[in-house]
Amino acid sequence: MEAKGSTFLKVTGILMIVFGAIALIVSIVAILGIAALAAFNDGTYDMTMLYVGGVFALISAVAEFVAGIIGVINAKLPHKANTCIVWGVVVAVMCIAGEIISMIGGSQFNVFSLICGLAIPVLYIIGAVKNKA
Repeated sequence: MEAKGSTFLKVTGILMIVFGAIALIVSIVAILGIAALAAFNDGTYDMTMLYVGGVFALISAVAEFVAGIIGVINAKLPHKANTCIVWGVVVAVMCIAGEIISMIGGSQFNVFSLICGLAIPVLYIIGAVKNKA
């Protein structure tokens, strides 16, 4: 018998794989851009927050990608639902932490960005919880 949330978890897992892969590419390009910018920096600007943001974006993208793979692999295994829940929470927390890092770096709080960033991880967690039941 198929678990209640298996399709839901599989679909959100696929979405996390796709968006995680896109985020990986964008993060790598961003880090390369930061490095190019740093090469032309004469010491006037502190590049620390740019590097922190770039590396954190890369780590978040990897976490999202891995969570998606775990969700797809474990979609039909209700006993693995807790693993999926943990990975979903990790991705959601990293989304919130990314918004905090942006604010520390000087950006304003962006509710729309936070909602968009949390939508898929929250749906992923819901799918995992349904899968557990």
